Amino acid sequence: MKMTTLCYLERGDSYLLLHRTKKERDENRDKWIGVGGKFEEGESPEDCLLREVREETGLTLTDYRYRGIVTFVSDVSPCEYMHLFTASGWTGEERACDEGDLAWMKKSAFAALPMWAGDRVFLDLLERNVPFFSLKLVYRGESLAEAVLNGKPIAP
Repeated sequence: MKMTTLCYLERGDSYLLLHRTKKERDENRDKWIGVGGKFEEGESPEDCLLREVREETGLTLTDYRYRGIVTFVSDVSPCEYMHLFTASGWTGEERACDEGDLAWMKKSAFAALPMWAGDRVFLDLLERNVPFFSLKLVYRGESLAEAVLNGKPIAP
């Protein structure tokens, strides 16, 4: 079992995304995702969020919101529990990331970006400002087979 955080820094109609291109062995290789990563021993979701955003962007969050928990079930990877956040305030200077290229992307451009199908599901929930949610995403290989929102199946 893996515990992670993911954050979408929001500025107007754009999110800061990470194009994962720099690691050869990366389950997210060539995909566009938010910033975040794995918990370290003893961290809370907020501790992990703040550390990972600072490590990947150089920014220190000052205003963020815990939006939901996403459970990833896969036939090729261990189960993952991802704590999902958005942020609207930060300090510091954005810097290059050693895991890929950071870019501010308009939300309207997401349809053309290579990303996981499940990411499109929770990005839609964020855009619709759905209250705190639990989302289960079941993958067969790289294909999204099932999505369950707050215990109820939804169309993936």
